[in-house]
Amino acid sequence: MATTELPIVRLRHWGRWVSGAIILALLAALGVALAQAKIDYESVPEFLWYRVMAVGLLNTVLLAVISQGLAIVIGIVVALMRRSANPVARWFAVVYIWLFRGLPVLLQILIWYNLALVFEFISIPLPFTGGYLLHEPTNVLVSAFVAALLGLTLNESAYMAEIVRAGLNSVDGGQTEAAKAIGMTPATTLRRVVLPQAMRVIIPPTGNDFINMLKATSMASVIGVTELIHASNNISSNNLLVMETLLAAAIWYMVVVTVAGIGQHYLERAFGAADRAGVAAGPWSRAARALRAVPLRRGKDAI
Repeated sequence: MATTELPIVRLRHWGRWVSGAIILALLAALGVALAQAKIDYESVPEFLWYRVMAVGLLNTVLLAVISQGLAIVIGIVVALMRRSANPVARWFAVVYIWLFRGLPVLLQILIWYNLALVFEFISIPLPFTGGYLLHEPTNVLVSAFVAALLGLTLNESAYMAEIVRAGLNSVDGGQTEAAKAIGMTPATTLRRVVLPQAMRVIIPPTGNDFINMLKATSMASVIGVTELIHASNNISSNNLLVMETLLAAAIWYMVVVTVAGIGQHYLERAFGAADRAGVAAGPWSRAARALRAVPLRRGKDAI
């Protein structure tokens, strides 16, 4: 019996065309609205290079990097305590995570900034001498920058503890047993066997948290730390160009976040977290491949 080959008909995705047109129309309307807004766009690049803006950018990066670095160290310690056989250490870790995850970051920053109301001095006595290794007023030691650093670090460390614990739990317990069988100490097993594998799970959420940390530093402005938001407010208080200075701060935030995102991408590649074949093709090639449409074939050969 003779067969006739059916023609190949490309499937029409009308929903994609309609939704795409709606999105483009909304973007065009937003662009027109912004173009007609009372914003002096020509002055925005000038504010990017103001000295106070540079100081705000530096403090934002310093706060984020130092807080995240300390939070990772504290988070690893708390996560190990959470997995410890010692019930006191385990419960201390549970309470630590519960406490600092439960309190809002802004509240923690304000508590540290007003610590002098509770402890007038911070002292470290020297035993058997009657002297002090450290004896300074609290409001001198805990400046606005230090208070912001403490609030951000301790809050993030509680989240990092859970991220590290999830990474450690992802490693098969049999590998730890094998490391013990060949005579590795617990510290060596953790450093050479468990952590390198756990890093593939730990790095993506840690990078995500670091980007959140960059934005969370804006809360330090409430206690007078000159970060990007505080810097833009200082400039706009003199020239009343509020939107222009906020746009300048937004540009710096996007630059820093973009750099952090690129760093996360290459860090994940270094630890083999991403699909090797996909990474070798590059993000643009993967996106193009995902968007490539496959026409629907009809006929005997397609069945």
